[in-house]
Formats: sequence, structure tokens, C-alpha cells
Amino acid sequence: MGEIPFDIVGFDLDGTLLDTHRDLAEAVNHALASGGFDAVPTDHAKNLIGGGAKAMLAKAIEEQGGLPEERFRMLYKQMLAHYGSHSTVHTAPFPHGADVLADLHHRGIKMAVITNKFESFAKDILRKLHLIDCFETVIGGDTLGKGRAKPEPDPLIEARERLGGGRMVYVGDSSYDVMAARAAEVPAVVAGYGFCDKPPHELGGDAVIDSLGALVPLLESW
Repeated sequence: MGEIPFDIVGFDLDGTLLDTHRDLAEAVNHALASGGFDAVPTDHAKNLIGGGAKAMLAKAIEEQGGLPEERFRMLYKQMLAHYGSHSTVHTAPFPHGADVLADLHHRGIKMAVITNKFESFAKDILRKLHLIDCFETVIGGDTLGKGRAKPEPDPLIEARERLGGGRMVYVGDSSYDVMAARAAEVPAVVAGYGFCDKPPHELGGDAVIDSLGALVPLLESW
């Protein structure tokens, strides 16, 4: 077993640790149906994930002509309510996820989830999947207040401070993740198997992995 030269590993949630796209798609489609819009194909939902639930629904509606702000807010509330009750119907860790978390924990490496999903949703999902105890902290898109979610570096900096400082690496699947890591001066690993908003090798990370199972060997090689 090689040494990993990091004290902290931060993970994005959707598309990095967890395959959430089916439950998110169903929540979006629940709201779209309420507003008289066409459903989004489940696989297309992967292209909408990244900036949080509100941005996801907004993109889906914009693709069909848009909606006045007041009506959009109503549909957004319906989407959140549906997702809160159905967030783990299909959601599961990506292959090797549980083993990787157990390995890092065994090595004494501290871990954080840093996501643009609401903190309450992220914690609820992690609890339901029995993964919450793997993480020292969970930071959501609403944890630090408006304007301080990814791609801003604030959530990564906050996580590092909460975990006592030290060398940190961040794993994510979107341009928001890489931008946040760059701004926080943290190495970025791109989850190439995730919901990438660009081809993985064009996201600008320090490395790309095609499976969570490749993470530990990569970190050992650094």
C-alpha cells in the first residue's frame, strides 16, 4: 500500500460519488408536467446537472421557451418537494465508491462532501445510503450563503479549515468543480465517468479517472 500525499480528500456528490441522474430527472419531470411542459429524457438530465437543482430546472424550461419568474418559483418548489421525498429511489454510489471511502478512512485521511446540492438534501441522501459517517463535514450549495457556492472557491476553503488544514485534493465532474479547485489552489481530479459538462480531458483538471476505483492508485502516484 503506497502513501497518499494528502490530508484531505474532497468529493463532489452528483456524478462523482453518486449516480443521481434518474431521481433528479424524475423530480424535474414532475415539475415540468405540472407546468405543462414536455418531460426531459432521463439520459438528457445528465447534461443539466452541475449548477444545482434550480439551474437544472431552469435549463430544462429554457429549452422549451421559458416561463415567468413567479410561475418558475412555483414549479421549483414542487421539484424540491418531490425530490426530497424520492431522492434515493434509484440513486446509488458509483462502482467502487464504498470501497474507496473505506480505504481512505482506514488510512486516516479526512474526507468532505462539497456539493451545490442543498446541504439538507446531501446529508439526507448520505444517511439513507449509510455513507454519512465517512465524512467529517458536508458543505452544500446553501451552506455558506448566496453567491458562495461552486465555482467560487469558498466551499473548498471552508472544508479545509473545518478539517484542520493541510494538503487537500478535490474530485469532481464539472467545470464548476475544476474552477473552484483552481481558485482554492487545490489539485483537481476529474471524474470522467460522471455528468461532465465538457469532454473530461477538456475540463482542465490535473488528472482524469474513468472509475472511482482508479482514485487511490492515482493519489498514491502523486
